[in-house]
Amino acid sequence: MRMLLRVTVPVEAGNRTIKDGTMNKVLEPMLAKLKPEASYFYTMNGQRGVFIVFDMKDASQIPAIAEPFFMNFNAEVEFAPVMNVDDLQKGLTEAAKSF
Repeated sequence: MRMLLRVTVPVEAGNRTIKDGTMNKVLEPMLAKLKPEASYFYTMNGQRGVFIVFDMKDASQIPAIAEPFFMNFNAEVEFAPVMNVDDLQKGLTEAAKSF
């Protein structure tokens, strides 16, 4: 299932992990593991953030994905299933059959 992973890193933890090299040591292998469809880096509410869109095979992957962000960055981590336009069209076609 296509998932959106949103990670928000507090400023102090982000500063520390950039200075000591942890940020790259966590992000690079995570991106290699997830093989994302897209990844974006941004700031929101004065904190560092990451959006990663990837294919989640099984919900049991959640701890292995989330824990490195929790443990290394004291980050907030959120997962949400998402659709592209093709998925939406398919879903709306199926939903219309219900009426």
